[in-house]
This record gives sequence, structure tokens and C-alpha cells, in this order.
Amino acid sequence: MNKYAAEVLNRLVTAHPWETVFLDSVKECFEFISPLLDTTEDYYRSHALLENMVEPDRTITFRVPWIDDRGNIQVNTGWRVEFNNTLGPYKGGLRFHASTDLSVLKFLGFEQTFKNALTGLPIGGGKGGSNFHPRGKSDREIKSFCRSFMIELSKHIGPNVDVPAGDIGVGGREIGYLFGMYKKLRNSFDGALTGKAVSWGGSPLRPEATGYGVVYFLNEMMKIKNVGLAGKKVAVSGFGNVAWGVVKKVNELGGKVVTISGPDGYIYDEAGISGEKVEYMLKMRNSNNDRVEDFAKKFKVKFFAEKRPWEVPCDIAIPCAIQNEVDVADVKNMVKNGVQFVVEAANQPLSISAVSEIVKTNIMYAPGKAANAGGVACSCFEMSQNASFTRWDEETVDRELKKVMQHIHSQCHESAKSLGHEGNYVVGANTAGFRRVADSMIDQGIA
Repeated sequence: MNKYAAEVLNRLVTAHPWETVFLDSVKECFEFISPLLDTTEDYYRSHALLENMVEPDRTITFRVPWIDDRGNIQVNTGWRVEFNNTLGPYKGGLRFHASTDLSVLKFLGFEQTFKNALTGLPIGGGKGGSNFHPRGKSDREIKSFCRSFMIELSKHIGPNVDVPAGDIGVGGREIGYLFGMYKKLRNSFDGALTGKAVSWGGSPLRPEATGYGVVYFLNEMMKIKNVGLAGKKVAVSGFGNVAWGVVKKVNELGGKVVTISGPDGYIYDEAGISGEKVEYMLKMRNSNNDRVEDFAKKFKVKFFAEKRPWEVPCDIAIPCAIQNEVDVADVKNMVKNGVQFVVEAANQPLSISAVSEIVKTNIMYAPGKAANAGGVACSCFEMSQNASFTRWDEETVDRELKKVMQHIHSQCHESAKSLGHEGNYVVGANTAGFRRVADSMIDQGIA
């Protein structure tokens, strides 16, 4: 690691040793921008650039009281991390999950800053959420929580300030309740949230956009090797909106998805997940059923309890579930099983050690901050449609999404190549995103 980067990281570890998830994301970024820093250290050090970049602009913490179905008052914690608005309004999702804490949200906000920069669109980075878990809650309880959450959040967001979206635990229903309360509190119908229903301001293809974008990025990677998706076997984890979009687009381009997974294990479908099976994935998601064993029973395919799909021989692996779902042993399995491409569809699904391992192999690997930016790109399209009081059709959204993903791939590829690391998308993605944010911060005057 570059000396300047190591100094800043060490100070961050000393100041926040408990924020392990956030520290891992900073470490990964600093390691892979080191080839750039080795030639530009004095310039960035003179502006204390790294010291500024690792600190959020602000972190908002608030109490969220709500009433359960028994009439009892429950209390959760809410957060919004407005990380960096150098390039535009803060933009990033809201996560409602028991595992959510400040370290996770700082990690996600830090990653989001560079991901959004790579799109070339005018959006900054942020993230928010709560340790409230929607699983097992009634619709009335979720509505009560969302309305209480928005009472505080509404003070900090707006179409030109901070524009949250959905994430884990926050889908169309939750966005609806959140926006409805925002509208009441602010007496304003504006683009302060994305992920809305198409009938009242949302964008076509938003549920599929992240997954579609991942496959478009993969397609550009495969062109470098002069191969295509037709006939390729693909292992996918998860089965939510992202995995659903991946499966749909892989099928469209001639590939065959053979796995999906949940917290109970994974299924292997030798015939491929297509047709009715793809729609059943969405049905499971909409009914809050997170057990893929039910999928296995319905379609009479193999189910592997408490296991992950990375032991399956395939050409392409696309992790779509959650951070740190792929470890070193999984990477070694991928190498043994002939995997040629690994594309992150979730946020940092490969652990730090797994990333270090995979870059030493012949597998072409794309990090999430590049490959899964299709979701936030489509959210930006929604912001544009809201601002101009227009509505794009699906064909327009898909065309523009493909352009953004091709642009991101080109930046990553060319950035890595310019530093003598051709084919290393981790170096390319981190460097290209970092350069846009860092140089813009300096242009605007950091101190």
C-alpha cells in the first residue's frame, strides 16, 4: 500500500477500531488506488485529500419510535450518512435490516460515492437505514415504522440535497409509505425519493436495473476475451430484485442460470432457471419468502442446505446477495471449477481476503462499485424524469442504462491500462472513481 494511504488508514483504525466493515472498504480502496498514488502522492497529500475523503460530510443518528400491533411502543435507531456531495446531491439507498449499524452504512456510503462517480452522472454518495427488520412484521407495523422514520429523515432530504432509494428491506411498499409521509410533512410532491411506483413518478425497469446493468458490464468484459454469453453456465446467489434482473438478462442473451440461493442454502437446476421459474423468484420475493427450498420442492430440483453455490462448476459466477458472502475457499473452488468471470452484483460480496485471492488468479473479476451501478443510474434517470415532468418508456431506459454501463466499463478498462494493470478491474474501478471525486473536491476548494 502507498505510504500516504497507509498513514491515513492507520489513523482511521486508531480513531474507529470498532467500525470493521467500513475500515475494510477503505483498506480495499487504498490498496487498489496505490498505483495512482505512487505517482501523485505529493499533490494529493498537499490537499489532505485522503483525510477528507474518508470522513463523511455528516452522519445523522435519530430515534425511531413506532407502535406494534399489540399497541406497544417499540424503538429503533435510524441513520443517514451523507458521505460526499462533490458531484451532486447525496444519492444512495435505505437499508432496513437487523444487521444495519453505523459501520455498515459508512462502508456503503463510501462505496456509493465512487460507484456514483463512475456513472458519469451528477450524483454524490450517501446511505441510510435502520436496525428495524421488516421480516415477520405486519403491513400496519411497517407503515407505522416508515412514517416515524420519515418524520426525522424529511428534515435532511430533498431533490437537490439528498435523494434516498431502496435497499435491503426497503422495496416498493416501503418507498410508498416513506414518500407518502414525506409529502404530508413537506407539502411537496418532488423527487426526494427514488424507487417509486411507475404510476406516481417512478421509472420503468427500476426493479431490474441493477441486474440488467451487471449483465451489460459482464458482456463488455467478455468482448475483451472475444466470447459471448450464449451457451455459458452461470451461478447466481440470492433471489431478490437484483438476482431476478440478472437471470432475466442472462436468459435474454443466451446464457443459462443454474443456481439461486437464500439463507437456507442454494438450489441447482441443471435445465436452467427460465420461464415460469423466473417469475416464481419474483413471487417469492413479493411474499417475503426467503427460503429457496420451497423453489426446489415446486420445480423438483436439487437443494443444498446451509451451503453456497460457489462449489458448482460453471463459466460465470454472479454474487447478488450480501457483503462477504464469498471467501477465499469459495474463490479456490471457482478456480477449480473453471469459472472464467466473477461479477459482483451485491455490495462487496467478496471479502477483502477473497478479493486479494481472486486478483492473483486468471479469473476476470469486476467489483460491485463498477458492475452493479445500474441501479443507481436508473434512479438518476428517475430523478431526471421527475425534474422535467416527463416519463421515459422501457426502451429508452434500457438504452440509456446500457450506455452508462458501457461508459463505466470503458473507464475501468482504460484506467487500469494506463497504470500498467490492464485487465484488473479493481484497480481500474477504484482509480477512475477516485480521480473524479478527488479532482472535483480540489477544484471546489476542500478547506
